[in-house]
Amino acid sequence: MTQIKSIGRFLELNDDGYLINESSKKNIKPAYYNVIEEVIRTYRAHLGDHLHSIYVRGSIPRGLGLEHVSDLDTLAVTTEKTLDADLEWVERAEVKINNQFEYVNGLELSVYPIEDILEVNRFSVIPFIIKTHSICVDGKDLSVFLPDYKPDKALGNEHLINLSNQIQQAKEDLEGNEDDEDILDCCQWIMKIIVRAGLALVIEEENKYTRDLYPAYKIFSKYYPEKEADMEQAFKYAIEPIDNPNEIIDFLNGMGHWMVQEAEKWLEKYNPDKESWLKI
Repeated sequence: MTQIKSIGRFLELNDDGYLINESSKKNIKPAYYNVIEEVIRTYRAHLGDHLHSIYVRGSIPRGLGLEHVSDLDTLAVTTEKTLDADLEWVERAEVKINNQFEYVNGLELSVYPIEDILEVNRFSVIPFIIKTHSICVDGKDLSVFLPDYKPDKALGNEHLINLSNQIQQAKEDLEGNEDDEDILDCCQWIMKIIVRAGLALVIEEENKYTRDLYPAYKIFSKYYPEKEADMEQAFKYAIEPIDNPNEIIDFLNGMGHWMVQEAEKWLEKYNPDKESWLKI
């Protein structure tokens, strides 16, 4: 039985109402030093002179990392676009490093060109993540060139504009799937999306933001008490995913369908033109 633990918090705001990045190198526990060094060596080896900078994001640079529980999310920025064929090493490297450092519960390597990061007239999730949730561990820190962000409709839109397509994709990926590991990954992925979308539905009212699941689930339940049990189930699936595709699909057909309907109402109010990225 999954235990609900009050883990996580909302990001603080500065005096002007902008989100404060609480990530810091000093927050990283020594247990993670070696795996981060290996990640840096891996990016350098494969990206060479095209590598601009490397970032660690998520719970670990916030000092919330738990051995054997937390995953290590990283991203690299390159000086030019990289073809998909040139990134075939990524999955192999993720498996290798994850097996080498068993106290990390999953590793993500990702690569983005610098031109995509510095295009900031409209909201874009990767610049947002670098500015508000990441620390630079190698190269020149791009966060100083990025705008500040508020917990507003531009951020909420990011979590809601593609919700219907994401839920549909999850159902298609799960239908007839017999790969237990793939099912677990899909379950965790879509349930995190649903919980964070729940916060996005009330972001304008609350003026708060977090990527942590527990506070997102709780703030959603404050506004939708009749759906608290369903969101609690999504939260449980996100932290302890299941490998029963039919059970997950049933949940997506129920709570997932309701979330899509609520997202559509939100979009009609805050983004009636259904723009993918709102101005910041």
